[in-house]
Amino acid sequence: VFASGEFGIVSTLEEHRAAIPGLVIQAEPSRRYPDSTAVAHLVGYVSEVSERELESGNFPNARQGEVVGKNGLEMEYDSVLRGRQGIRYVEVTAKGRTIRDRGVSGSIRPQAGASIKTTIDLPLQRFVDSMWRAALPGKNGALLAMTPQGEILAYISFPSYDPNDFVGGIDAPTFNQLNTDPNRPLFDRVIQATYPPASPWKLATAAMGLRRGLVTMDTRMRTPCTGGFQFGNRNFRCWKRDGGGHGSLTLAQAIATSCDVYFYQLGLMLDQEPLLDDGASMGFGERSGVDLEREKSAGFPTVKSYIRKSGGTSWSRGELLNLAIGQGRNVQTLVGMTSFYAALATDGVRRAPFMVRRRTAAKTWDLGLKPDQLQGLRNALAAVVDMGTAAASGGRELKVAGKTGTGQFPPQKDLGWFIGYAPSDAPKIVVGIVVEEGIHGSSV
Repeated sequence: VFASGEFGIVSTLEEHRAAIPGLVIQAEPSRRYPDSTAVAHLVGYVSEVSERELESGNFPNARQGEVVGKNGLEMEYDSVLRGRQGIRYVEVTAKGRTIRDRGVSGSIRPQAGASIKTTIDLPLQRFVDSMWRAALPGKNGALLAMTPQGEILAYISFPSYDPNDFVGGIDAPTFNQLNTDPNRPLFDRVIQATYPPASPWKLATAAMGLRRGLVTMDTRMRTPCTGGFQFGNRNFRCWKRDGGGHGSLTLAQAIATSCDVYFYQLGLMLDQEPLLDDGASMGFGERSGVDLEREKSAGFPTVKSYIRKSGGTSWSRGELLNLAIGQGRNVQTLVGMTSFYAALATDGVRRAPFMVRRRTAAKTWDLGLKPDQLQGLRNALAAVVDMGTAAASGGRELKVAGKTGTGQFPPQKDLGWFIGYAPSDAPKIVVGIVVEEGIHGSSV
């Protein structure tokens, strides 16, 4: 096996190959990932194709023993990057001495793989990696940054791994360690983890109420927040239970202060089928369409999934309250929620994010909001940072708009969310972050 710096030796041996019976020089594709763990989930890794993968047809033109992409961009764009092996037939004697290696019929010329250009801002990618390690040591989670138009600038999942370990075949102890680690370093939390969306979801509930004409940004609910909301025989709490709760709020104020009691009542106003139908029409039950094949679908209930075969309902109206604040039977991916906020920051249309090119068949979802309604939500998101739950972040000086969140994620401790964009008056970047066991999005 020769390293790339030993081509002189290879050339010399090639010149004398006819005099060395049995000598075979074979080129193999290789990889080097200079930023190693900082880009692991983004680029993925390569390894030898398995028999099952060959049978599946996912790697056309691949042959037994060939190296293919197994995750990330390596997998998504394998057909572009890998190229195609050639075949050369050489006539030899019984002792392996070459008689003729030109003009033998059946030879096929190889095709070199092409390069791809990503949207990733590598200095930003490195910064996010170092920032997480310094500020959140030992915390699992993910961060995604992109332009409002969907071009991904930074993509980080923690914990990470070194994709260089897979080049040339990963050794068994290292592979076993990665697979048995309870923190699951091979798991891509940007596109594969599904979390309760918590308070960032309240913007979806608000959008449903606005598009159906049930509320405006100035609408107040019948029952003011006193720290909880009595529904049937159960008291649904607000996160602010001290000091008498939030009191009477408009929708804009409820977003800024993240008042649960306001959104409990908005969920009841929407009712079952409209809430579930709107969630589906906004794409919350599907994949975002990012150009990574292993993205997992979000989990948002449908009307059909709530109806039992017997014809009876499988849920109570109390579930509306949980769904309205981003809990209950509702789990979303970081990439999906970040693409939703990109829509809020622009024209109200969710588009698939991408790192190389947006998929031609990628779906779009129109949130169905008028320009003044979108502006009202943007103003409320700016107020979250100016004087609401993210006021202590220092984001006011940077003109950040966004939403904090705290999600219940048993058996783990609560997880922390923040999704925002900046500048608030002319967005250039959208950032989503989720930290497992981060406790509160407003603090983490």
